[in-house]
Amino acid sequence: MKLRLNLKHKLLMAALAAGVAGCATRAVDVPPAPASPAEFMAWECARIDDESDLVQQRATDVAWSLDERVGNNILALGVGVTVFWPALFAMRPDGLEAADLARLKGRYEALATASRNKGCPPPAEGLSAARAAALPLAVGERLVYEDRPEARGPAREWKLAVSALRRGETEYRDVEPGPAPGLGDGLWLQDRAGNIARAPAGALLWPRLLHGEMTLGAVTAGELLVAGDPLARARMRGQVVAVGPQTVAGRRFDAAVIELFGDAQQGDASTRVDGAIVIDRVSGVLLRLDLRSAAGGFSLQRRLVRIEPAG
Repeated sequence: MKLRLNLKHKLLMAALAAGVAGCATRAVDVPPAPASPAEFMAWECARIDDESDLVQQRATDVAWSLDERVGNNILALGVGVTVFWPALFAMRPDGLEAADLARLKGRYEALATASRNKGCPPPAEGLSAARAAALPLAVGERLVYEDRPEARGPAREWKLAVSALRRGETEYRDVEPGPAPGLGDGLWLQDRAGNIARAPAGALLWPRLLHGEMTLGAVTAGELLVAGDPLARARMRGQVVAVGPQTVAGRRFDAAVIELFGDAQQGDASTRVDGAIVIDRVSGVLLRLDLRSAAGGFSLQRRLVRIEPAG
């Protein structure tokens, strides 16, 4: 594994948890920063659609970062590939967030104008051929994971089949019993950043822990949840401590290693949760998860051990 480590980027938990004090001023009428559709008129329609997705993902990342600090909870229900811009500005962005959202909305509107002027059809739900070919997995392939509830406990294998590759997410289905056999419909949904937005009951998921810009030193925050159990949740902070190429299960990935720190609430007390998660920055595929905690459901070692061909 060739990873660039930078210990200077490791922050104390207090630094990761630090937020901006006070409330941001209301700025629901932030105008979009000017951008010219002419910049995109030479692009093919598929490229315009891909760039529009990227712009909206970046806008969502900015909004979630703001929501994490000031607690508006406007995005608590989540967003898909297409974002609702008025809701983003209704979060009362200020300063850099307001400037970023204005710039991104200006680019989004310029892309939409270029798409209309070129007569592009509505974006398809599926990935373009170019984007699908760039991913390190394909529909029908099976990801085989090895789980250990504890570091020295017995290992157990389970499989996820790639059932769909969409613009904003990858859909998996349990091929063999997963972490919670017999519970739910075996459906897993993972976004391009690596968040698990849906999983069978009893399985661990993290719907908004990661974001699209997982560069070295980036910080992130969110929750670990146990699907189907509203009381099983851990508030987490993290930082990207290494990035670079990594070969796992015979495939080459662009890996990001994120150290995790947090607490799981247990009644009136809380229990420490720490560890690391490794994801592919291109596809969001989980490569490795290490969690340590005395809290039930938050102690786990998960490894991607091989990828089986379709069929």
